[in-house]
Amino acid sequence: MTASVTTSPPTKRGRPGYDQESVLSIAVEVFNKHGYDATSMGKLAENLGISKSAIYHHVPSKGDLLRLALDEALVPLEAIAKDEQAAVGTAEERLKFFLRSTIRVLVKRQQYVTLLLRLRGNTEIERDALERRRAVDRKVSDLVIEAQQEGSLRSDIDPRTTTRLLFGTINSLVEWFREDGNVTAEQVEDHAITMMFDGLHKSDR
Repeated sequence: MTASVTTSPPTKRGRPGYDQESVLSIAVEVFNKHGYDATSMGKLAENLGISKSAIYHHVPSKGDLLRLALDEALVPLEAIAKDEQAAVGTAEERLKFFLRSTIRVLVKRQQYVTLLLRLRGNTEIERDALERRRAVDRKVSDLVIEAQQEGSLRSDIDPRTTTRLLFGTINSLVEWFREDGNVTAEQVEDHAITMMFDGLHKSDR
């Protein structure tokens, strides 16, 4: 009796050696290195080692690559507010959760967040992404206001300024944090939260 062998259909990968995910990853590296506006499909093809027509097999246009790349950063950032933990505890606890989660997204998707932070707003795709980013900022600003009202945060600093300083601290990680560096992602997360909420004073002061 001959054994019956069932084979799964092959995964669609497009051109040899690449799928959409790998094309997107390399494209983001090139966007971050040269700037989105200065990156042509020809330059992308050169870095990928394939023809421009092969890239079009994966995505219709450079703009679609940008949109997909920005979603890699924005979708998980937007998901933080929908997490169950984002609605639990005091305003300060929820703010800490939001900021910790933001750091984790940045570390995990560093090249995509870097691209988001460098947007100039020259295209509709960029402007839409910037508005989505501002919506995330507003959620943090609302939490800062709520924490000030409950008395857990000082109220003599404008909440929008506080929000900008908080995000400024976190966003700076794209410039220097490396997973193979001297501190782990978990340590960076703890250090950042401690510094932002407890400051740099010695504990015995």
